[in-house]
Amino acid sequence: MRVVIQRASEASVTIEGEVVARIGQGLLVLVGIEAGDTTDDAQWLTGKIVQMRIFSDAEGKMNLGVRDVGGDVLVVSQFTLHAATKKGNRPSFIRAARPEQAVPLYEQFLALLEGEMGRSVPRGVFAADMKVALVNDGPVTILVDSKTRE
Repeated sequence: MRVVIQRASEASVTIEGEVVARIGQGLLVLVGIEAGDTTDDAQWLTGKIVQMRIFSDAEGKMNLGVRDVGGDVLVVSQFTLHAATKKGNRPSFIRAARPEQAVPLYEQFLALLEGEMGRSVPRGVFAADMKVALVNDGPVTILVDSKTRE
């Protein structure tokens, strides 16, 4: 699994003109599921996301996690995070998990994240055509891959 974590002062997801999810301060997490990913990948990532210290403390140092600042996490599924671009100019998405594998793992990831956060997690809709809006705070954008554990 790969995630792009973006520190946000606000973020939202709109589908067919209707806002389906919105947060204020927190994290926008784009998540891509690769064929072969497992619950272990989801567990490792949720812990990493919630504990990542990328919010400023009283001294202006990035020392606080999303829970420490009372922030929210907005999750959006994004298979294009597994684009292969080595050959040609058209990305290949062959490494992305098929929906029959990706949907259950995405749901597990959300449940694990809700357990870590202690509350519901706003989200986009799997496989929908979404418009994602973000005010990236910093900007702070971090890539994390469960296969390389970095």
